[in-house]
Amino acid sequence: MFVLAGILFLIVYGLLVFYIGWSGWSWMKPVVSARFRWFYIVALVFLAISFILARLFGSVSFLSVIGSYWLAIFSLLLLILPVVHLTLWLLRLTRIPRHYAHKWAGVATLVLLLSTLGYGIYNAYSPVVRQYSIQIDKKVEGVDSLNIVMAADMHFGLLSGPAHAKRMVEEINALKPDLVLYPGDIIDDNLDMYLKSGIADIISGIQAPYGVYASLGNHDKYNGPIEDLIAALEKSNMQVLYDDKITLDDKITLIGRKDRTEKDRAEVAMLMQDTDLSKPVLMMDHQPYDLDIAEQNNVDLVVSGHTHRGQIAPAQFITKAIYENDWGYLQKGSMHSIVTSGFGFWGPPIRTSSRSEIVQIHVSFQQ
Repeated sequence: MFVLAGILFLIVYGLLVFYIGWSGWSWMKPVVSARFRWFYIVALVFLAISFILARLFGSVSFLSVIGSYWLAIFSLLLLILPVVHLTLWLLRLTRIPRHYAHKWAGVATLVLLLSTLGYGIYNAYSPVVRQYSIQIDKKVEGVDSLNIVMAADMHFGLLSGPAHAKRMVEEINALKPDLVLYPGDIIDDNLDMYLKSGIADIISGIQAPYGVYASLGNHDKYNGPIEDLIAALEKSNMQVLYDDKITLDDKITLIGRKDRTEKDRAEVAMLMQDTDLSKPVLMMDHQPYDLDIAEQNNVDLVVSGHTHRGQIAPAQFITKAIYENDWGYLQKGSMHSIVTSGFGFWGPPIRTSSRSEIVQIHVSFQQ
């Protein structure tokens, strides 16, 4: 079954690449020599398999860069080209000469591609701060409010690299947080890349009186023991809660869940055992599923990421259909859910349905 699915994927992918390649050649053919055709075919084939080569030769970083940008261009062209071809078909009903319309369709495609690509790259690398204010109806001795800063889905690695990490450190420290939370996908499936890039040292500069805490996501993977991954992350001045809980200054309970992909992760009810419900209960859960279960178990605030709010349009409509809260704020009874679109990105370094963000949560307590 797996082999059959792989073959089907390659066939569909090959047809889509052919569609893109044929479209490009049909617009270039009148203005380039026939000899250029072979260069064009070889270049297109190389681009089409670049992300596969990057998986096979992971140590060759330029393949990963090329593969990532190819996926960005591929995704955008699959949205742009059908619209352009439909427009050309409709223009046949007018008196506009076909060769003239065809020529300017190529120009329009290139302009749309480059402008959308630039817009997506800007959204990916220019984070904003989203602010939310919530009220938790519990008294906390000596504490009227709490300034929580959250960042998730950094996917630190090759393209979400040291410069992006420095932006995050500067933004978070400027917000003067009391508590910093990372609900998953801190790295992008490659711990060695994260450590060799120096990002681990960069983000260790984030400070907060109540500390910096993280849970793991589906891309926080490592071929060795999970303890080695956690130890490596904790060198960056964070404490990883892996189906664990901690009480901050004996006033606030913080829970960090294993990712939903972990078969042995504990149920919320088990993690909540012996929890003092007179104190606020905060939970990091990478994927924003089962919010009703968190509500039933008296969790006050759940912070999540994972969805990227689709990352590339129109995928935001898919995430909205899958998750009760795919981005932003939702209240269920007395429980608050906040989902971030993420600070980094996965795969193509672009965002057209969301923007890179850091979340600041102003929590006020009962007086």
